[in-house]
Amino acid sequence: MTKHTKSAAKHNRREQAGQRVATRPSRTRTSSTLATQRCTVGLDVGDRWSYFCVIDADGEMVGEGRIRTTPAALNEHFVKLLPARVALEAGTHSAWISRLLEECGHDVIVANPRELKKIYQNHRKNDRCDAHILARMARFDPRLLAPIRHRNARMQADLALVRARDALVGSRTKCINCARGLIKAAGLRLPKCDADVFAKHALPLIPLELRPALSPLISMIQQLTQKIKVYNADLEELCSTSYPQTALLRQVKGVGPVTALAYVLTIGDGTRFPKSRNIGAYIGLVPRQNDSGQHTSQLRISKAGNAVLRRLLVGGAHYILGPFGPDTDLRRYGQRLMQRGGKNAKKRALVAVARKLAVLLHRLWSTAEVYEPLRNSQALSDTSQAA
Repeated sequence: MTKHTKSAAKHNRREQAGQRVATRPSRTRTSSTLATQRCTVGLDVGDRWSYFCVIDADGEMVGEGRIRTTPAALNEHFVKLLPARVALEAGTHSAWISRLLEECGHDVIVANPRELKKIYQNHRKNDRCDAHILARMARFDPRLLAPIRHRNARMQADLALVRARDALVGSRTKCINCARGLIKAAGLRLPKCDADVFAKHALPLIPLELRPALSPLISMIQQLTQKIKVYNADLEELCSTSYPQTALLRQVKGVGPVTALAYVLTIGDGTRFPKSRNIGAYIGLVPRQNDSGQHTSQLRISKAGNAVLRRLLVGGAHYILGPFGPDTDLRRYGQRLMQRGGKNAKKRALVAVARKLAVLLHRLWSTAEVYEPLRNSQALSDTSQAA
């Protein structure tokens, strides 16, 4: 008896016993079935290839396969489908892919990868399984995917200026630290100074034996400083011409054009947050939670939001609590936290001030109020005098 004959006999025995025989759905890239019913599509996006899984209204898989991660290939594939629900993870390509699929008439859900433990903790993780899980979760309840909202193409291009500047600033910082470390190893120290004038002050102090190694590095620092100044001018002009709401945020001392523009472009639409306090969790400046019953944990901040914006807000908190910071409610709040002492008291105060700064900026943006630096302190003083 051949292998095929044995398989057919086994199939017949199951049918005679009244057992249900499950048939594996055919793998197809395009199917006439997909164009005639409401479907849910899970799309696992890769840098070159993307895998998709299609399930129908009854939860049965009716198609799967892979396509090139290019606008032409995705448009050719999805334009043939009737409006469907498409779920994909947030990533490098998710912004333009989501816009393309929406133009094709589909309901697009961009899932937050942090909420998809079923995917990244899967012991048999691969692109095909990821697409299948996305489709199942989107069909059952899209809220399980914690959908995010992408900014439009124009705001994405403007935000690229902020991120490119941040990359240059980070490169300059690494070069400066490298120069200081090499000179310190020779028994010398460079004076403290602003990064913009570091090259000017450091060049005369470099010993002769280190000049061949450090002269090109100092030259690179000068070039990076010039490029950063060009970015600063471009961002200043962008604030005044395209985003006038940044003027409301810049009322706070320590918030410049870069921080204000990054804040507006990252949040996009300030009205989608009903409460200003929700901004702290969105940017990742609130502690993580792992409570159970009577047990309450003290964990670090979640760092779940945009890293560039979070870094800029912490930089603003440094200025507010620094020697040149003006007397404000934020400064007094941070100083009270630092006076409590304990391990990492200053770091905790900086994070807390950065969180309150984020809430304050959203409040000013939403209400267009005039910023009063000592509003809370003055109100408390008036209440005590009246009592």
